[in-house]
Amino acid sequence: MIEIKSIINTLSTEDHQKFVNYLQQKNKRKDTKNIQLFKLLAYSTYDSKAICKQLYKVDKSNAYHALRKRLLQSLIDYTANKNLEDENSIDMQIVKYILASRTFLLQNNFNIAYKILDKAERLADEHSLFAIRNEIYHTKIQYAPNYPKINLEDLINKQKANQKKHQLEDQLNIVYAKLKSILNKVAYQGNVIDFESELEHLLKAHHIKINTSLSFKSLYQILAIANISAFVTKKYYSIESFVMKSYDILKQKKETDKQLFYQIAIVYIIANTLFRNKKFETSLLYIKEMEQLMQLKKGAYYKTFILKKTLVEALNLNYSNKQNEAIALVEKHITKKHKDTETLLDLQLTCFMFHFQREDFTKAKSISSKFYHSDQWYKEKAGIDWIIKKNIAELLLYIELQEDDLFFSRLKSFRRRYSTYLKEIGQTRILQFLKFAELYYIKPKSVTTEDFKDQLETTFEWITIHEEDIFVISFYAWLKSKVENNTIYLTTLQLLNS
Repeated sequence: MIEIKSIINTLSTEDHQKFVNYLQQKNKRKDTKNIQLFKLLAYSTYDSKAICKQLYKVDKSNAYHALRKRLLQSLIDYTANKNLEDENSIDMQIVKYILASRTFLLQNNFNIAYKILDKAERLADEHSLFAIRNEIYHTKIQYAPNYPKINLEDLINKQKANQKKHQLEDQLNIVYAKLKSILNKVAYQGNVIDFESELEHLLKAHHIKINTSLSFKSLYQILAIANISAFVTKKYYSIESFVMKSYDILKQKKETDKQLFYQIAIVYIIANTLFRNKKFETSLLYIKEMEQLMQLKKGAYYKTFILKKTLVEALNLNYSNKQNEAIALVEKHITKKHKDTETLLDLQLTCFMFHFQREDFTKAKSISSKFYHSDQWYKEKAGIDWIIKKNIAELLLYIELQEDDLFFSRLKSFRRRYSTYLKEIGQTRILQFLKFAELYYIKPKSVTTEDFKDQLETTFEWITIHEEDIFVISFYAWLKSKVENNTIYLTTLQLLNS
């Protein structure tokens, strides 16, 4: 049931109708219940037992399970056929050209065979299909001695150049996978790793240079690597120039449906990088571009990217003094189910933060109450960075609501669990921040003294506002608002504009 629902959730409204048509054509009997089952799964919230009763009026579990298995297989077949039509149409067309050319080559009809292979080569080159291009060159070289019009050395040089590009793409794929594995250890398991050294070591070990001519997929993977590095080190300012220069390369490439997924992903990385560097207006321009791309190809990737787009758009709006718009945007999505659990959790925590910043603590508590899973569960789903943000935000909420027992017990638990980790990754200022928060809770009037203000200014090792992480600034703004007797949201905006 869960497998079927997860597949159905990936289908667009148009796909729903196409799949029903597919089932109608496939059904040989009129009493087949697969269409009814599909509609119940797609449009109702019934559980398996209720659906079984709806279909058979009695408890016919064996018939229901058999029907469900057949529907699952139909969904898999439909998805595979759809991908063959949409994603691999170019690949399939080129393969057909190669097969046809080989037939003509065996018949010694070299002129028509090489014309077909030339056409296949142009298509493969346009779509950066290195493996298929290698097959084309292999076939051309094999029969070149029989066709004097062909320059064999030229073909050999082309094949060698193509093999280098193919090898580069393979190497980048390996580096990307290794770096993602490292990120999982850092973000999800809490391991402490010198990520920048790892990145430099991997690129050198695989002989990869950033200035090499790249395929569209390779360009995305390099940007993704840079984005991972910035996420781990919190130094988004250090990758912005590289990301934007890479985007210039992207704009020179031919836009094709084959490249759409990577194009959307790259524009998302750019928008997120600009947001983290507090360039909100420019980031929103790329969000608009991202949305336009998501609408292409009949919205094939709309569901895949909608939560990511919403998150970055809402954050930009919030820090551009458009908090009401930001909250309305987030609240449209946080109650909907989505397979992108990590981004959904980010949206929920972001909504919590927005209401906290506007000092609607009752609403913030309502959202917080829905975080009922264990830290271990959230660690696996969203990473340790998310857990730490959630814990700190909740501790500040307990202060505002004056919930003594919860504040002190959770503070003690947080220090016991995460103090060692925070010290190892060089984030002791989080622990220092919590000391100030605790002091404020115990002695609220102490924050107005000159001694407290001096301690606050000297304790935190600040870099420039441009380079400082925006979420660190947001937490610090809460404490500063108490010192200056100002609202949290206004203090946050003032800090960002200082």
